[in-house]
Amino acid sequence: MPKPPIIHATRDVEDSSFLQVEQLDLEFANGERRTYERLKASGLGAVIIVPMLDDDTVLLIREYGAGVGRYELCLPKGRLDQDETAEQGAERELKEEVGYGARKLKILHNLSLSPSYMTHMAHVVLAQDLYPERLQGDEPEELEVVPWKMSELHTLLGRDDVTEGRSIAALFMAREYLAGRFVRT
Repeated sequence: MPKPPIIHATRDVEDSSFLQVEQLDLEFANGERRTYERLKASGLGAVIIVPMLDDDTVLLIREYGAGVGRYELCLPKGRLDQDETAEQGAERELKEEVGYGARKLKILHNLSLSPSYMTHMAHVVLAQDLYPERLQGDEPEELEVVPWKMSELHTLLGRDDVTEGRSIAALFMAREYLAGRFVRT
């Protein structure tokens, strides 16, 4: 494993209410120096939830993605609130976005979005033994809930409205965990 570069300095760059940019002056083991920019995560982290209605049915949502300018079929997700654990945040987001709570929550792993230039991480949470319960969320419109068979995951990947990488990765993690093949090292 290579030795990480030395960070000589960090400084904030102009930011907006949504994005915070930081510059890092790095020196690599071979003496090369570079300045990298990265997006700093704001808040306390995030969750992405894989809600299983039954052993083979996951509940997806159709949500507008301003970055791509269209509706995407994806998993429910959201930022953690102050003093909220990943499990508590997953339970809240599930109730707000899908209209279900879960009696069983399991953190499977964490996902980085773009580790080359973002510090953001999201907890992947498997939600099982669901029951109907809705909380008011902050979404600008009601989200459509779309049941999908995990055994048909391969057909989901071919859709033009399924491009969100976190959802795709989390679905595969959950599928492998549920099949007894997922081992975290």
